[in-house]
Formats: sequence, C-alpha cells, structure tokens
Amino acid sequence: MPPPLFDTALRALRRDRAARLGPELFLFERVFEDILERIGAVPRRFERALLVGCPDPTAADRLADIAGRVDVIEPGPLFAAAAGAATVVEDAWEPEPGRYDLAVAIGTLDTVNDLPRALLAIRLALAPGGLLVGAFAGGETLPQLRAAMRSADEVGGAAVPHVHPRIEPSALAGLLAAAGFERPVVDVDRVTVSYASFDRLVADLRRMAATNLLSGRSRRPLSRQERDAAAASFSAAGDGQRTVETFEILHVAGWTEVPPD
Repeated sequence: MPPPLFDTALRALRRDRAARLGPELFLFERVFEDILERIGAVPRRFERALLVGCPDPTAADRLADIAGRVDVIEPGPLFAAAAGAATVVEDAWEPEPGRYDLAVAIGTLDTVNDLPRALLAIRLALAPGGLLVGAFAGGETLPQLRAAMRSADEVGGAAVPHVHPRIEPSALAGLLAAAGFERPVVDVDRVTVSYASFDRLVADLRRMAATNLLSGRSRRPLSRQERDAAAASFSAAGDGQRTVETFEILHVAGWTEVPPD
C-alpha cells in the first residue's frame, strides 16, 4: 500500500512552527474578509458556525459578529490552543451530525489525504439548509517556485517532489457534489505578490505553514548549488529587482439543502 500523499504529523509541526515564528496572514486575511462579505450577503441569520483552520485567534470572534456562536477545529496544536479550538485532523474527524448551520474552511483542506472524507464530515456536521464556504489553493499556485525547484533538481541530478499537487476548479465542484452539497460553486481569485528574492518567498511560505508536506519529499536539505540554482531561476523570472509570484485561490460554496427562494 503506498504511503499517504501528505505527512499529517509534519503538517501539525509546520503549523506549530508558523505559530512560533508569527504567522504570515495576508492571504488568510484576504480570503477571510471575502468570505465574511459573502456570508453577509446571504439573506438569513446563521446561529452556530464551524471554523475549520484558524491561524488568527481573532477570526472566530469576527465570524461570530455575523454568524452567532462559533466553534473552531484546527490541525495545528499551537494555533488550536491560541484560538481555544479542538485539534482535529479533518479527514479523521467524526462530528456530531447536524450541529451547525454554517461551516467556513480556509486553507487546510488542500493538505488532507482524503478530501472526499473531509468534505463528507463537514456536510454531516451541517444541518439541513446549512452552508459551506471555503477556500483552497488552486492549480496555478506558485508557478515561479515550481520552475525554481525544477532548476534545483537539474543541478541535483534527480527530480524529487517539492511542491504540492493542486486541485482544479472543475474537479473541486464535483467533489462537493459527491459529498452531498447542492448548488456547488467554485470561483477563482489569483493574487500576485512581488518578492525581492527566493529566500523571502520561502520565509513567507514557512510562516504560512505552506512548505513541503509531501510524504515522498526528500529528507536531504538542498545543497548550496541547488539553492543557488533555484534562487537564480526565481530572479531570472523577474525584472532584475523583484519577481512576481502567483497564489491561486479557489473559493467554494455549497448547501446541504437548497434554501427556498
């Protein structure tokens, strides 16, 4: 039996490292504010919400301003402790059925080993007429980093897994439907960020807990020559001073039962 795609224990450790370093939240904030606007536009009051993934301990209170009581689950123990959350691996979670009428999932479901199982668990946690809104990393995320790591592999003489595979919008809509969500919607938002160096990008990814979590990753650190090749590739993709990197965000929504008009 092949190993799981993602190293779940390492994912928790990397989220704990981000908590200790001080998390980089600019993408989380962009997504979270967008989700709050989307929820606010729904013509109903949500009474009990579930927040899946919480690197910012203020997020639950901000969600509670528009959605009533909020419970939090989080795969990183330190983030969970800061948010007063339960530490949960999302695809190994057995929720109380029908407990929530809203679920918000940001930035953790794209690193679970059984995404259909995680989506099904969230659907079971929602009451009839419940709403899931969330965000995933899309397939066009980090193209410059991918190219840089290919350059490193050329120097090292072997291709090894560096960057996570990503789900496509059409596939994600199908997974939502298969989990029992009605009227699934997937929107794409591409965020461009300019970096002065490859090292600055890597530093941000560490503080996002977004570095390599693949079970098949190399356990050997990059050599100086490999790192230099990656940095040179990243710099060459820019204007000589800064390089623009892209983060693709897939916003999703689906109902456990289509609400009446």
